[in-house]
Amino acid sequence: MTTAKLDVVGIGNAIVDVISQSDDAFLAAQAMDKGAMMLIDEPRAEAIYGAMGPGIEASGGSAGNTVAGIASLGGKAGYIGKVRDDLLGKVYRHDITAAGVSFPTPAAQSGPATARCLILVTPDAQRTMNTFLGACVGLGPDDVDADFIASAQVTYMEGYLYDPPLAQEAFRKAAVIAHAAGRKVALSLSDSFCVHRHRQAFLDFIEGHVDVLFANEAELTALAGTGNFDEAVAAVRRLTELCAVTRGARGSVVVTRDQIIEVPAAAVERVVDTTGAGDLYAAGFLYGLTRNLPLAECGRIGSIAAAEIISHYGARPETPLAALIQA
Repeated sequence: MTTAKLDVVGIGNAIVDVISQSDDAFLAAQAMDKGAMMLIDEPRAEAIYGAMGPGIEASGGSAGNTVAGIASLGGKAGYIGKVRDDLLGKVYRHDITAAGVSFPTPAAQSGPATARCLILVTPDAQRTMNTFLGACVGLGPDDVDADFIASAQVTYMEGYLYDPPLAQEAFRKAAVIAHAAGRKVALSLSDSFCVHRHRQAFLDFIEGHVDVLFANEAELTALAGTGNFDEAVAAVRRLTELCAVTRGARGSVVVTRDQIIEVPAAAVERVVDTTGAGDLYAAGFLYGLTRNLPLAECGRIGSIAAAEIISHYGARPETPLAALIQA
């Protein structure tokens, strides 16, 4: 096995986030499920954008946030995602490369516009996401560069991308390439609604291809088909060798075949916006894992990265994470 040039390559939906403060009344008027991610079409995206308050634009996408976090920690990261050759596509490419992430995927020259996610943040810091996938649905196996995948210790995939069939093929191709090169494969379940849509497909993919699984408590119990957390933990131990489960203010639980490690949440003065908390936890965890740090330390770094991201609007770090983990 050759030495890896990169720590992590992420594969995900290349999305520009538009984040706006909102309230429960607006969510109800727009028939939105609070705290969920809903897929919408372009006309619906235009309608919501026209109705919502002033927004902050920031490049996002779950795996994109994670690799940006790894770069902020001082790691080496790459990204595979599909944008269009339009203004938002140029914004996305600029932001992720400026963060220090390698992004060689060429822009689509035809088809739907670059994706955007309209995020409504309520006073309780919950985020409700409305996603127009746009150009993302065009990502497929042809976009998976074998040399790029093989150059990374870990290939990290976001569950949000699992909706289009072409993307599922891309996942399987990337996993096979990674394992053939002696690398690891990681998956984030992303959203409990996503898990419900693809539960059996996820179970099959995890059992056959995934070495490291990331989930929050709701996603894990949805995957296991139980409302009981302990039962879900027991089920996931049979599926994969390593799973990190975030539990909000209760911290996280790192689960292996033979141990369960509880990791406390890092202190945060005020929770402003939970967008990207799981993405940045994964960034910190993978940063530690690719340096062969103890699993408890991987979780600690994940907690610090998540705490930084929930202290402000937007899902990319505002403070260099490398400095925070040394403090």
